[in-house]
Amino acid sequence: MRFVSTRGDTAPVSLSQALRLGVAPDGGLFMPEAIPLHEPSKFAAGRPLAAFAADWLRPFFDGDPLAGELDAICAEAFTFPVPLVAPFGDDVGLRALELFHGPTGAFKDFGARFLMACFDRLAGEEPLTVLAATSGDTGGAVGCAAVGRRSSRGVILYPRGRVSPFQERQLTCWGANVTAVEVDGDFDDCQALVKAAFADPQLSAAHRLTSANSINLGRLLPQVAYCAHAAFEAAALGGDGRPGFLIPSGNLGHGFALLLARAMGAPVGPVVLATNANRTLLDWHQSGRYAARPSIATLANAMDVGAPSNFERVAALGDGAAEVTVELVDDEAIRHRIAADYRENGYVWCPHSAIAAEAWRRLAAPARDERLWVAAATAHPFKFAEIVEPLIGREIEPSPALAAIDDRPTAKQQIAARMPELAALLDQQRVAA
Repeated sequence: MRFVSTRGDTAPVSLSQALRLGVAPDGGLFMPEAIPLHEPSKFAAGRPLAAFAADWLRPFFDGDPLAGELDAICAEAFTFPVPLVAPFGDDVGLRALELFHGPTGAFKDFGARFLMACFDRLAGEEPLTVLAATSGDTGGAVGCAAVGRRSSRGVILYPRGRVSPFQERQLTCWGANVTAVEVDGDFDDCQALVKAAFADPQLSAAHRLTSANSINLGRLLPQVAYCAHAAFEAAALGGDGRPGFLIPSGNLGHGFALLLARAMGAPVGPVVLATNANRTLLDWHQSGRYAARPSIATLANAMDVGAPSNFERVAALGDGAAEVTVELVDDEAIRHRIAADYRENGYVWCPHSAIAAEAWRRLAAPARDERLWVAAATAHPFKFAEIVEPLIGREIEPSPALAAIDDRPTAKQQIAARMPELAALLDQQRVAA
């Protein structure tokens, strides 16, 4: 298997090269040269996720030095439950795919742990510098996955005033080989800094830069695997065998992962990309034209993205594979959905997961009733307690892993959204290491 850039000006590379580079030299994102197609009958429901993931992802690793390590990488990354729960009871055709049972309480744990396991096997003697922009959850997951590893050090950029208090604590608490950097700007500014750093060959080589954002294919592959696994599990519950999916969408990595799983043969039916008030995807869906916008702040801050990087990958899939609908859910609707579903059913959504739940409620009755639907529940509601608790009228209990964050000291660096300041910080971190 070889991998090519979405922009077409980079020679095909191996999987290891794609993971190590993070971004293609021409500024594009790596895609498989050809999408592998599985025979669905060979994948049954009920298999452990780690074993399923290794088999589902094996074509991507074919012929690569990491091929012999794939089973071990999956066993290391997929160590926590991914339940499909019935938030409104078994008789209602919605299942929540709870992706927040990992160490940092967000779906990003899968990709961060998988990618760091790959880096452990690729880095060599000198550590890689994992440079990541975060709108909230990626940074915490990358920091947790990177801390204490000799193969890599993490530098995490996050936007000032645009993450929740708990997310900021989780971004800044790792110490050791992880540096949190507060940027005077929004997520798109952070993402632009990361891309600019990769576009500088001298800087990239000097620091052995690689990425842990969803621009790195290695972040997305485990999401492709658990999306496929969930599709088979949901299909086994009944209906027409092709469950629909509702995916909260910001930088579009999660949505792309699901679409790639469907293109590979997973039994995925209709796909709804559910966005917050950042309407770039909705405008594209309505007009057929993609145009980035400045991002705006919302309650679902991890999705506050006006220029979703992974749109390049969705476009590269082609019209048939990229067939979706888009639903925009504003802050008022987020608040209403969290309060109403707790009042009526006792289930607690985080603001991002509530967007998927609201999108399900808005489906026309025939579409909602004709199949089972799966809503991606992307983060533990405790991470947004200051938003959720007033809406439900009670405190939210953290998981043990989230509770442990309170005992860790925090530290951060601060920079303006300017490339010279990031370059100076990287040089400083290298000397300190």
